[in-house]
Amino acid sequence: MVDIFNNPVIGVIMCRQQLGPHPAMTLQQKYLDAILAAGALPFPLAHGLLEDEQSLTQALAMLDGLLLTGSYSNMEPHHYGESGDEPHTDPGRDRLSLRLIAEAQARQLPLLGICRGFQEMVVASGGRLHRRLHETGLFEEHREDKSLPLEQQYGPAHHIIPSAGGLLSRLAGPDAQQVNSLHMQGTNLVGEGARVEATAPDGLVEAISLLDHPFALGVQWHPEWQSRDNPLSCALFDGFVEACRDYHARQAPAERAPA
Repeated sequence: MVDIFNNPVIGVIMCRQQLGPHPAMTLQQKYLDAILAAGALPFPLAHGLLEDEQSLTQALAMLDGLLLTGSYSNMEPHHYGESGDEPHTDPGRDRLSLRLIAEAQARQLPLLGICRGFQEMVVASGGRLHRRLHETGLFEEHREDKSLPLEQQYGPAHHIIPSAGGLLSRLAGPDAQQVNSLHMQGTNLVGEGARVEATAPDGLVEAISLLDHPFALGVQWHPEWQSRDNPLSCALFDGFVEACRDYHARQAPAERAPA
C-alpha cells in the first residue's frame, strides 16, 4: 500500500517572547520555510508539553525529527556549571530543549540544532559555553553588525573546516566552506558525548554531532537563511530531511501509537 503521507514531520521548538501585554510562543518564519522547502512538515513544540508527560509522549510519537532553532535568548548558565545572571534567558526553552535532546538520543530521532540549538547540544553533551566570546581575547569577532541590512548580516563571515570522516563532511564534502556568523556566545568545551564536526579558522568549534546517533548535528551558523540559495545549507537540510524519511520508514504503525 502506498503511503500518501510521506513527508516527514519535524518538531520545531518554540521560544517564549512578550508580545505587548501577552506572553507568546513564537517561531521565526525562516526556519519553517527551510523545512518546507526541503520537503518536510514543521510541527511547533510549545514549552507546555513538559507539564504533561502523556502529551509529550504523544507529540514525540508523531515526529520523524527535531529542529532546535536559533533564538535571541541565551541558556541559563547554571546548565553548564556557571553562576550569576544572564540577560535574555528563556528557562522554559532550556528545559524543553534538554529533554528533547535526551529523547532524540533515546529514540535515535534525527536532530538538527542551529545557533542556540547547537549550544544546547553542546551543553547536553556535557560541554560548556563562553558567555561573551568577544571578551575572551581568544577569537575573532563572531557577532553580526546589527546596523547593516539583514542580507549583509547573514552574508558570509568566515569559513569553516570540516573534520575528516565526520557527518558534516559526508553531507557537504571535506573542503572549507563559507558560513555566516551571528552569535555572541560559543563553545568553551565539547563534552564527552559529542564529536567536533567543524572549526573556524580561529579555532572556535562551529559544529558537533552527538555520539552513538545516526544523525544528531548541531551548527553554530544559520543555514536556514535563504536555505535553497546556498549549497551548504541545501546539503544540511536535505541530509536532515532524508534522515527523517529513513526514521519514518523504520517505524511500524504500532510503534508510532502513543502508550
